[in-house]
Amino acid sequence: MSERKVLNKYYPPDFDPAKIPKLKLPKDRQYVVRLMAPFNMRCKTCGEYIYKGKKFNARKETVMNELYMGLPIFRFYIKCTRCLAEITFKTDPENTDYAMEHGATRNFQAEKLVEEAEKRVQQEREEEELNNPMKVLENRTKDSKMEMEVLENLQELKELNQRQAQVDFEGMIDRYRDLEKREKEREKEEDERETKEMLDRALIKRLRDSDSDSEREEESCSSQPKELSTDKPTDILTTVKPTEAQATSAGGVKKAKVESWERSVGTLGGKGALGSLVVRKKPVASVNKPGPAAPTSQTDSKASTTDSNNASKPVTTQNGSSSLSLLGAYSDSDSNDSE
Repeated sequence: MSERKVLNKYYPPDFDPAKIPKLKLPKDRQYVVRLMAPFNMRCKTCGEYIYKGKKFNARKETVMNELYMGLPIFRFYIKCTRCLAEITFKTDPENTDYAMEHGATRNFQAEKLVEEAEKRVQQEREEEELNNPMKVLENRTKDSKMEMEVLENLQELKELNQRQAQVDFEGMIDRYRDLEKREKEREKEEDERETKEMLDRALIKRLRDSDSDSEREEESCSSQPKELSTDKPTDILTTVKPTEAQATSAGGVKKAKVESWERSVGTLGGKGALGSLVVRKKPVASVNKPGPAAPTSQTDSKASTTDSNNASKPVTTQNGSSSLSLLGAYSDSDSNDSE
């Protein structure tokens, strides 16, 4: 089996093809082949119908002394499926078909017979016209006359059908127009209804959204405290508070503004020990001016207050000490220096 598909087989060195004996077979020998019935037929013995495409195991042979343009003609032998009668047919290369020969009759040959008759008439006509020009004119006249008769008959049939039918074409057109108009109106009503439904849904959704927003605002207002301190640690660097809002001391003198650096570091007057060490010199202009002691003391107190404000107000204390006592100390020290 391994040598079944090889291309070259082994031939021994002493192989001589002339020594192979030749078979002398007859030229009309038969072969068994598998084929299908080429046409519909009916058995003459039992009347059994054999349809086209029925498969048979047939015997095939070459017809002796029959050729068509050098092509051989083959004959086939089959048996009826009912009575086993022998049926024969052969090839017909001239008409590219098969020809029934014995044992059955071919069915449905009307179309083929008509075609063959038409071919014979056409050939005869061509032969006549080839040698007789008057025959050509007669044939053309006959053809034109036949065409006119066919057209007249067709027109008569159309008129007869119209009279019998009695179809109201105008009424059909009017009904079609009415139907089309109603269809357009129905489509328009459906569009309007759909638009109205969409607007209603949008309005309901908007009302629901507004109600939910109002409820959220009420809840947020109720949950938030009345006063919320928005002070931040960095607000002291950006905001400036007015000095008029500061509380005044017991003597009627306003407290000085507390700077940002004093809040973290403190002032020199915050403690009693350091505050007593601070001494302010009296300005020269105030010493040269004559006047009573009381006004001088008042003038000195004003000058000292102004100097303290310009020097970041070191006199102001954070522990609640009054500014009048400090002013008195300063005025006594100034008077001693003047003496």
